[in-house]
Amino acid sequence: MTKALERREKLRIALIQAAEQMIAERGLAGLKTRDLAREIGCANGAVYNLVADLDELILRVGSRTLFRLDEALTLATRAGEPSPREALVRIALAYCDFAAANLQLWRALFEHRMAADKLVPDWSVHDQMQLFRHIYQPLAALLPGRSPEQLGITARSLFSAVHGMVALGLEQKLVAVPLPALRKEIAGLVRAMIDGLAARDAKASAAAD
Repeated sequence: MTKALERREKLRIALIQAAEQMIAERGLAGLKTRDLAREIGCANGAVYNLVADLDELILRVGSRTLFRLDEALTLATRAGEPSPREALVRIALAYCDFAAANLQLWRALFEHRMAADKLVPDWSVHDQMQLFRHIYQPLAALLPGRSPEQLGITARSLFSAVHGMVALGLEQKLVAVPLPALRKEIAGLVRAMIDGLAARDAKASAAAD
């Protein structure tokens, strides 16, 4: 790699790190390329020599956030009894805790909107979809009669339920819920959903026999 390319790559990494810090402090709406350029010591227009556009920059920051979230969910999966049901509870609580500890970066994952005619890059889609394996694997053990397609839908549904509780619970308005109470409610929701799904599958299997 030439010195020019090395310098460009260092600047690119610095830009993504500066954007991450800016979003963490100000939220997505506070991300300004002029401030980023000043932070990393380059001309304002030079920012777009390092990334294609603001969308790419936000998605690169998002991938860093997703990587850290993936690490947190992996630790939660391994940190306790091997019961798939309880693993799902730990995963849900780890998701809640991560969101609370990284509120603005977590919000940016869902607040960012691209133009309707602009496709999300494959690398970004991959980083997002990777997280569902944490939910899919214990679900497959708990609901063995379901097809991969059905398990995929169930995993997304369970995530949506937990995400909705986290999003509303951490909202800094009248609907906000104290974190300990929110964690308790999330654990109860996950257990109730899993028990209900397993009971329904068992009933359907018995009826088929």
